[in-house]
Amino acid sequence: MFDNDKKTILVTGCAGFIGSNFVPYFIDKYEKYNIVNLDLLTYAGDLDNLKECENNPRYKFIKGDICNRELIEFIFDEYDIRGVIHFAAESHVDNSIKNPGIFIETNVNGTFTLLDVAYKHWMEKPFKYKEKYGTEVLTSAENANKNHFPRFHHISTDEVYGTLNETDLFTEETPYAPNSPYSASKASSDMIVRSYQETYGLNTVITNCSNNYGPKQHDEKLIPTIIRKALAGEPIPIYGDGKNIRDWLYVLDHCKGIDLVYHTGKEGNVYNIGGRNERTNLQIVDTITSILDEKVPPNKRIGKESYKELITFVEDRAGHDRRYAIDATKIENELGWKADENFNSGIIRTINWYLKRYDDN
Repeated sequence: MFDNDKKTILVTGCAGFIGSNFVPYFIDKYEKYNIVNLDLLTYAGDLDNLKECENNPRYKFIKGDICNRELIEFIFDEYDIRGVIHFAAESHVDNSIKNPGIFIETNVNGTFTLLDVAYKHWMEKPFKYKEKYGTEVLTSAENANKNHFPRFHHISTDEVYGTLNETDLFTEETPYAPNSPYSASKASSDMIVRSYQETYGLNTVITNCSNNYGPKQHDEKLIPTIIRKALAGEPIPIYGDGKNIRDWLYVLDHCKGIDLVYHTGKEGNVYNIGGRNERTNLQIVDTITSILDEKVPPNKRIGKESYKELITFVEDRAGHDRRYAIDATKIENELGWKADENFNSGIIRTINWYLKRYDDN
C-alpha cells in the first residue's frame, strides 16, 4: 500500500504515448502524490514506456478496463482516490473508421463509468461533497470554486471541433463538429464530463490538445511512420495531396499544460493546448527526411541520394479533415503556460529518440 500521508490519484491509459510521458514527469515533480495507472494494454499500450517508474514506491500499475465498473469501484475504495487524470482512449482515426464500436465502448462508456464512480465515491448528493473530501455545500456549478476538492481532468482532442478554413483557429468557444467516429466518440465523452459538472457539481476540467509528437508515440502515427519507413528504405505513405494541416505540440509541453490545468485551472472550464506550429504533412515529411539525410546518410543505408525519394502518395483517408489549429491564448494568459519547444527543436529531439529506438531493434 501507499504512504497515507500522500494523495493518491488515478491516471488512466498511461502506458500509451502521452500518459507514459506524463507519469515520469509528474511523479518526479510532485512528492505529495501516489499514482495508480490503470491501462488495459491494448495495441497502443506498452509497459516498456514506463520502465523508469516501475520500481517507484509511489507508483502502481493495474491492468484493467475503464469500462469495468467493479474494478473502478475497487480502485477508488482500496486507494482512496483523490483525483483522476483520464488519458485512456482509442485514438487512431483509421481504426475508428474500420471498427467504430470499440471507440464508442472505450471513449464514451469508459468515460461515463469513471465519472459515475468518482461522483458516487466523492459526493453525498449533487453539489455536496462527502465530509472527508470537503464539507462546503454548493448551490450551483457557476458559483462553485472547488480546486481543493477532488478533481476529474478529462484529456480530449482538437478533432472534436471538426475542420477549419485557411485562417481561423479553434478556441474554447468553437462549436463541436466531429467528422470521424473517433472524434465523435471524444466529443461525446466531453459532453458527458460537462453534464456531471452541471448536473452534479463534480469538479471537472477538460483539455483539448492539438497533434502531439515526441518520444514513445506508437509506430502507426505519422511522424514515427515517416522515420521508420525511411530508415527501412520502404515507401513513406502520405495521404491525398499531403496538404492537410495540423498544429503540432511537443508531448512534454502538453504534459506541463495538463499539470497546470489540473492544479490551477478553473473548475468547469475547457482549456485548449496547442503548439502554434502549423505544418502540412508535406512539410513534416520534408523536414524529417532532410534531417535524416544529414544524420543517417541514405546512400550508405538504403542506396538512395535522399530519403525524399521514398515519399509515396496514397488514397486519402475517408472524411480526412483539412486543417486543425488551436488558439492557446486562454491557457497562456490565465495560467501562464507556454510551449518550451518549437517544431524545429522538438522534431530534432524526437528524431534522435527514434533513431536510437529503431537502431536498437
